[in-house]
Amino acid sequence: MEQSGTSALLQGAVQDLASDVVSALRGGDHVRMSGTETVDDPEGSLTLAAVRVLGADLLLPHVLFPTPPAPEALTVFSRTVEAFPPRPDAAPTVRWSHWAMTRTLRRLDPHPDGAADGDDTVPQPDAGWLDAASWQVLTHQLAVLAPLAVPGEDCAVTLAARRRPVDVARGFVRAVRRRDWQQAAGAGRWLTLLDGVPDTLGLEAGLDFVELMGGGDPRVALQVQAARVMRVAGALV
Repeated sequence: MEQSGTSALLQGAVQDLASDVVSALRGGDHVRMSGTETVDDPEGSLTLAAVRVLGADLLLPHVLFPTPPAPEALTVFSRTVEAFPPRPDAAPTVRWSHWAMTRTLRRLDPHPDGAADGDDTVPQPDAGWLDAASWQVLTHQLAVLAPLAVPGEDCAVTLAARRRPVDVARGFVRAVRRRDWQQAAGAGRWLTLLDGVPDTLGLEAGLDFVELMGGGDPRVALQVQAARVMRVAGALV
């Protein structure tokens, strides 16, 4: 029962954080982190755990607009990166999620450990497993790694997605049919950045439908709003 209660608290904290990010994406404001415990709380591991689940998307508004993060958001983000290094046997998605957080931190706060100006290079994990993945597995993995779907990113996961836009489109349709709104939203965010997506997919209308059906979940709303911001930015370039 205690474990179930802790899980519910964590899920609630993640949802609150995601809501804050959605609000920031819609308004071009700072992520206020109003829904979590304070960093100084003796039980404050809940905050770090929630940030770990949300990953690099916590600071997404500051990557997309861009604006400097609020100091408290940057502090908790940095502490999370330090507190949860990948274990030697960690799954590839865990390694890449940590890589995305580390790279985001380096971009927005380039001096945490004495790094030089502009030095945002972070060694990449292996992404070879995506090349042999079926289109279903590829879509699932990319949805998990949706925080990597940002303009100008040329990491190995992004390159793998660029090679298979039709497969990602198939995965998006499958996720919608299965009512897996979180996977559909994550796949849709990737598709917003990819060339070669079939026009017949109707991505914009598809994302509207995903938001209508699953937008009550802040993590779904986050992915859809991220896709919209990137779509508008791409149209203006």
